[in-house]
Amino acid sequence: MLEGELKTWKPDIIAGTIAIVAVMVTLISGQFATYPALPWYEELAKASFNPPSWVFAEVWATLYALTAYALFRILRLRERKRALLLFLIMLVLNAAWSWMFFGARSPLLGLVNIVPQLAVTLITAAACWKLDKIAALCLVPLVAWVAFAAVLNFTIWWLNG
Repeated sequence: MLEGELKTWKPDIIAGTIAIVAVMVTLISGQFATYPALPWYEELAKASFNPPSWVFAEVWATLYALTAYALFRILRLRERKRALLLFLIMLVLNAAWSWMFFGARSPLLGLVNIVPQLAVTLITAAACWKLDKIAALCLVPLVAWVAFAAVLNFTIWWLNG
């Protein structure tokens, strides 16, 4: 590889590494709260439309991959400060939800988190739309899933309150 080619790839490698690490930290931190509480979760009353537990891992794997790619695309831009701040808030809220819902075993605390989390996720997608439409489109499934998760969280709280 020529030296000039390496210089061109270096920012992409750095952006990719940052995006992957940020999303993986979110994923792993949430898992520390989720897995010990799965027996508790299985005992909760849930809505008839609540997916089986195995669906969540499959969906989140896809959503985290799309989120990392969206973050990678935004990290490569110059005018990115607002979008990056929103990404950070979105990822922190996402990780915190697992601790509030599963870690504290509190559907109410999960609900307190997921409503602003949905708003921030939607605002993040909108901010990305102004900068990079592909990045924004990568976040659309996340917005849809967080909205669905908010409905699930509400029904669990309602049915078990």
